[in-house]
Parts: sequence; C-alpha cells; structure tokens
Amino acid sequence: MIIDLVKYPVLTEKSVLLIENAQYTFDVDLKLNKLQIKKLIQDLFQVNVIAVNTHRPPRKKKALGSSKGYKARYKRVIITLKSGDAIPLLPETEKTN
Repeated sequence: MIIDLVKYPVLTEKSVLLIENAQYTFDVDLKLNKLQIKKLIQDLFQVNVIAVNTHRPPRKKKALGSSKGYKARYKRVIITLKSGDAIPLLPETEKTN
C-alpha cells in the first residue's frame, strides 16, 4: 500500500520548530527517490510540495545479550509546503478561559 511507504512523522524538538515554517519531517522507505516522495505526499495529504530534502542517517549499533547487530536503515525527509498548506500532525487543543 501507498501509506506503508511513509513509516511515520518525526516529532523531535527541531522538527516541531520547522512546522512553523511549513516544513514537515517524515521517515520513509529507503527505495523512494525525491520525485516519488513528492508525489506520495501530495496524494496522501492533498497539499502542494515546494521542496523535498532527504538524508540517510548513519546506522546505529544495537546489542541484545551476546548478539550484536544494527538498527534498520531509513530515509529521513523534510518536506517544504506552499504557504497556507498544512498537514495535521498534532491534535489541536481548545483553549478554555
């Protein structure tokens, strides 16, 4: 399925600050290129994508008992949207007086 290619949104301190600039961060499948990612995000969220920045962070070592290995690889993507567009990642809270 198409939704399986986007693993999950990244909500770190830096990525939450980028949301103010209409930039959203996701972890996606390694095999996708920038054009595929742009089309995927536009189809899923009905938004206009201006830019797609990608990078693959280094693998992290993982040990469980005596066995050692590495965490799974992923591609991190920063999507820049047209001003006025938004992706609802965080639930909106109502302000009460």
